[in-house]
Amino acid sequence: MSKFRKQHMSIDWHEIVDSESMEPAINASLCEKATLVGRIGLMMLSVGTAAWRVRASMNKLARALDITCNADIGLLSIEYTCIGNGETYTNAISLNNTGVNTDKLNELENFADGFAERVGKYSVQQFHMILDKFQDMKGNYKAWNLGLASALACCAFTFLLGGGIVEMICAFFGAGIGNFVRKKMLEKQITLFANVAVGVASACCTYVLFIKLAELLLNVSDIHQAGYICSMLFVIPGFPLITGGMDLAKLDLRSGIERVTYALLIILVATLTGWVTALIFNFHPQDFESYQLDPLLRFAITMITSFCGVYGFSLMFNSTRKMAATAGLIGRIANTLRLELIDMAEIHVGLAAFIGALTAGLLASAIHHWIGYPRITLTVPSIVIMVPGMFMYKGIYYIALNDIATGGLWLTKAVLIVAALPLGLIFARIITDKNFRKSS
Repeated sequence: MSKFRKQHMSIDWHEIVDSESMEPAINASLCEKATLVGRIGLMMLSVGTAAWRVRASMNKLARALDITCNADIGLLSIEYTCIGNGETYTNAISLNNTGVNTDKLNELENFADGFAERVGKYSVQQFHMILDKFQDMKGNYKAWNLGLASALACCAFTFLLGGGIVEMICAFFGAGIGNFVRKKMLEKQITLFANVAVGVASACCTYVLFIKLAELLLNVSDIHQAGYICSMLFVIPGFPLITGGMDLAKLDLRSGIERVTYALLIILVATLTGWVTALIFNFHPQDFESYQLDPLLRFAITMITSFCGVYGFSLMFNSTRKMAATAGLIGRIANTLRLELIDMAEIHVGLAAFIGALTAGLLASAIHHWIGYPRITLTVPSIVIMVPGMFMYKGIYYIALNDIATGGLWLTKAVLIVAALPLGLIFARIITDKNFRKSS
């Protein structure tokens, strides 16, 4: 474990009750050991990480406790069996919902990495006390903070998709209000379909309101209506799409299929909600008005907006500001490279996405060895901005209008890019991580 990780553990182990009065965890019963292994697995699953990483953390604890653990992991549940001293213990545990919390993920990985050093000193009960502290960790940001983060991300996203200042301003307010509303609904534990639909509808309606006011008061052209799609891109399920692809690569088929299905459900609800809103207000997903910018100026703005977009998305995943800034620096390089390959070298969008994701993965691996952040907390936010949300929306929009050929074309482009992104990260891990490239 790196010096950085040792110095930045949020839990002070010296505050834990004197371990001499309790039996060390290594001497606990199989039931107690298995319960501890299952709890760390369920907590890792709750923060949105991939199944292979959940299993790896469970195995770290199991090896340190001198037992063997076999686990079957899905999106919301784990069935596992622990074996030790001729005994077996089987349990099935589950979550009531899923989400992403990169800050808690970082702390849990630190806990798992340092567990072997402490297993002979602290008891099972004391380890549960530590996990209780992690369980009680509050989000770093309130709903209005997350609204601003999504506003920043989608505003930047708008420029990268070809929008101008009018679209960027309207998308800023639309995405901000939309994600604020969705966060409030999540706090009340409103079900997935409802919170996605209401959040997207709020974003689209806010965009419509602002663009109509601009048309009325400032005589802005109605061509800027095209940007309403950008106001709903905060809902892109980047984490389950990417982690699902990585699970499939590790042959965790159950988890991979469930994660990808979950992501597709969000995309379907979001795009259909956007389509209905567009029909109500007679908006159409037309191309943005073209702007002539000096190539160097465009390059500079692309670098800035790529950083801002990744930074905003990373905050939405509950990353610390330092972690979000680190992801932003990676995304700035990787996404700018991807866009330059498309614009200057005319490389296919799918291949460019693969190269961009590969670059992000390699940079995150290098930074991981330096400051210790889990790779996934840096890679996924840095490539979420590459997920083709507009392509997905246009595909559903045209198919809903019975224009199957045009809709199919847009969806095909989206599928190629979505497939290329996890592949890029997977090959980056294969190159840099000897544990990942081996069957496990």
